[in-house]
Amino acid sequence: MINSLRKVAISEGISYLAFALTMPLKYVWGIKLPNLIVGSIHGFLFILFCGLVVIAAFKYKWEIKKTLILLISSLIPFGTFWTEKKYLRH
Repeated sequence: MINSLRKVAISEGISYLAFALTMPLKYVWGIKLPNLIVGSIHGFLFILFCGLVVIAAFKYKWEIKKTLILLISSLIPFGTFWTEKKYLRH
């Protein structure tokens, strides 16, 4: 379970950065398709990460503080990379 969460955390972080890179394509140059594709992937990974965090929190009886830190990390660029290293590695 934790290994899957680690993989999704890294994937979500990469998709967040890729999504940020497609923003200028959409809003500066009017090229919408890359942003749509990357945004959809990022949205799926974001929801998957948050869902896995909640499931892991119940399964492993995490404190609310740890759970909230992991959930909030998905909103901050590079956040999931940090929490993967700090909280999800054994």
